Amino acid sequence: MRRSSLAGAVLFIGVAQFLFFLRVAESIYPGYSVSGNYISDLGVGVAAPVFNTSVSFLGVCVIIAAYLSLTVVGSRVFAALVAAAGIGAFGVGLFPENVPVLHTVFSFITFFFAGLAAVYGLRVFNRLMGVISVVCGMTALVALALFASGNYLGLGHGGMERLIVYPVLSWGLMLSGYFIAKPS
Repeated sequence: MRRSSLAGAVLFIGVAQFLFFLRVAESIYPGYSVSGNYISDLGVGVAAPVFNTSVSFLGVCVIIAAYLSLTVVGSRVFAALVAAAGIGAFGVGLFPENVPVLHTVFSFITFFFAGLAAVYGLRVFNRLMGVISVVCGMTALVALALFASGNYLGLGHGGMERLIVYPVLSWGLMLSGYFIAKPS
């Protein structure tokens, strides 16, 4: 299997399983509200084993894909940004929100570097994919700034947090398809 296909497959598996198990965790968490709860609330209580395992596995997959992407896109900066986001995701699973300082640090690392990696995609990918990357990354980074400043735009803190997470997860799925389809 080509490195690019392997990078794409690993990234797809990581993102897809996280999206799936995020919904499972939301479903088994009593009274969970998408707008009223943080995503990380799923990391404590009955949903914790599902959420923490899934987000840690996502982090491992992103780190592996970042390593494999070195030869695919030829940019150490891009690979480092993606790897940093993966390290952050792994840390979120390792340090749930009941470990507040470390959890906040790793959440920020994930959100910030995933958004930055997507924006940096403008320098790495063709014009259309580069533009889509920037839109995803800027959406996440602007949402991160709004979230950090307490401006939730009527979405609640959980809804605003999803405006950080969903664009970069969508970008990760697009990136996985790019890697899989890239000719050798």
